[in-house]
Amino acid sequence: MEQIFGGGIIWTIFIGLIAGLLARAIKPGNDKLNLFWTIILGIGGALLAWYIGGLVGWYEPGEPAGFIASVVGAIVLLVLYGMLRRKKA
Repeated sequence: MEQIFGGGIIWTIFIGLIAGLLARAIKPGNDKLNLFWTIILGIGGALLAWYIGGLVGWYEPGEPAGFIASVVGAIVLLVLYGMLRRKKA
């Protein structure tokens, strides 16, 4: 977990919160996520960005994902979440 944003657990949670909040602010619509799920969204976005960035050669093994890429990853997760939520409803 320390490698996600290049810091410790507290740093990962804080940056995950910021990335999640930015993703929710940028993507239109009401996603109705509480604080916990917003943090998970930001951390998940970083993991997605790190994984895809590693596949295409943007990140070396052990290198943390960039903040902007993490926000973009979180937006992608929000869009996927919205699509899945609409299918169930």
